[in-house]
Amino acid sequence: MAKLADAASLPYRRGVGIALFDAAGRVFAGERIDTPGAWQMPQGGLDRDEDPWAAACRELKEEIGTHKAEKLDETEWLRYDLPPDLVGHVWRGRYRGQEQKWFAARFTGENSDIDLEADAKPEFRAWRWVALEDLPSLIVPFKRPLYLAVVTAFARFADART
Repeated sequence: MAKLADAASLPYRRGVGIALFDAAGRVFAGERIDTPGAWQMPQGGLDRDEDPWAAACRELKEEIGTHKAEKLDETEWLRYDLPPDLVGHVWRGRYRGQEQKWFAARFTGENSDIDLEADAKPEFRAWRWVALEDLPSLIVPFKRPLYLAVVTAFARFADART
């Protein structure tokens, strides 16, 4: 377990996140199995030498059972720090938080394509389409600043596609 004083010396874990928009301009949110009541967008780690968009598509397939999405935009790298009580426990104590590249993508499939049990280790217990601006109030508090940055970056995609 990393000591709190050592947390600042730990690196950030690289990852990706996906704001997946439906045709009405709403975003996919899944309720985490390990944190009931916490809803988030699909996200996950970036493998060494993996292209970030390819990783985003992989994460979609793993977490929601489909990668039917077209890329709209991406952010610069955004960071969040773990709260002190989680440093040393999450990711075997190797990271202080995550550095993520977020993608806006348009869902090109049907709701029936979404299968939360497609992977052997599901991450979500339930899912729904939500207004983009509502996401920060649904996520765990330590990720809210990052989610606010994603909302700002992708607000223009929240209108229904015409």
